[in-house]
Amino acid sequence: MKHPARTSRRTLLALIGASLAAVPLLDSPRAAARHVAVGLDDPAKKEIAMKLVSSAENSSLDWKAQYKYIEDIGDGRGYTAGIIGFCSGTGDMLDLVELYADRRPGNVLAPYLPALRRVNGTDSHDGLDPHYPGDWVRAARDEAFRRAQNDERDRVYFNPAVRQGKADGLRVLGQFAYYDALVMHGDGTDPTGFRNIRRRALGRARPPAQGGDEVTYLDAFLDARVWAMEQEEAHSDTSRVDTAQRVFLRDGNLDLDTPLDWKVYGDSYHLD
Repeated sequence: MKHPARTSRRTLLALIGASLAAVPLLDSPRAAARHVAVGLDDPAKKEIAMKLVSSAENSSLDWKAQYKYIEDIGDGRGYTAGIIGFCSGTGDMLDLVELYADRRPGNVLAPYLPALRRVNGTDSHDGLDPHYPGDWVRAARDEAFRRAQNDERDRVYFNPAVRQGKADGLRVLGQFAYYDALVMHGDGTDPTGFRNIRRRALGRARPPAQGGDEVTYLDAFLDARVWAMEQEEAHSDTSRVDTAQRVFLRDGNLDLDTPLDWKVYGDSYHLD
């Protein structure tokens, strides 16, 4: 069960502006080839990213068990559900169910589309209760629905984060820091959205693509992320940064190489 402090913050979908990519200076051609080839989109690194986010969002490393998750945690965003916390009140759940209906017409969630459109932007369950949670669980047994969750996660959160991270010259840890921020904060125009967290960091340090030091820039980005989290009571526990991402950064583990040890909300996790 998710605690309100662990839920994801969603805003209406917005595109991340593209920026020029640059490759940071490296010590050798072999190192250069390794860093160009391996990003957070490498399958093994992506699996690590999914587990890291799941530890914060669901208190579990088993992220694939979350397709069926659905709950209203009382954060003003209606139902939160699935592997990335799609919300009925913020648009991304509606987009997901529309995609599923396109791919599997007549599926168990399709009849709820009119209600999902009505409640978008609110915390209302009008037209969803009492059967929507049970039907979500039923839908999660369908491989087409699980694939739709994966695809929307990638389209809205994962792929934009990796693209921006690579454009900024960041390695795997930096790309993950962007992804986790997008998952929690979305990319709206409010001060705590991803683009403004990044802008706040750029006011203090330059990323490698602009000739800056990667560790210094990531420190500034995590500082800006903590500031954004502290603006909302539901996110005021900043341990997913303080005792996870910041630990990896202090260890110099910019490629998120295993083994990894971290804590979120006081719970300890380990990956070999």
